[in-house]
Amino acid sequence: MTQDASKQHTPETFAAWLREMMTRLGYPERGGQKKFAQDAGLSAPTVSRLLRADGLPDTRTLEALAVALRVGLPEILVRAGVVKQEDLAKLRPINPNPITSREAAAELGITSPEGIEAFERMVSGLRAVETDERSANG
Repeated sequence: MTQDASKQHTPETFAAWLREMMTRLGYPERGGQKKFAQDAGLSAPTVSRLLRADGLPDTRTLEALAVALRVGLPEILVRAGVVKQEDLAKLRPINPNPITSREAAAELGITSPEGIEAFERMVSGLRAVETDERSANG
């Protein structure tokens, strides 16, 4: 993420960030607002309201902004002050069934038996190091 985690995010800071992002993407401050709204699938008054720091957007607007600005929804949520940076970890679902090293290899495109075997050895070695470090710090 591209901001200081300790920074307080307000409608004003969100408006400044949105203006900066729009400019970076080629939507000039003069005349670019309407085009950005159209490209983002938002109404021009909605974008105008956000740039004036007149309240915070709803979730659908934040989702549309994330797509249009080419940033992740978590960054938009933090920038808009909906969640704090340090709270994002709480929002990530915990997978009760993590993938196996064989499944990870397949996801990475490692398909040869030799490649899969080497990948599994590497993962086993890394797990051993992690276990040793947790025990040492424990």
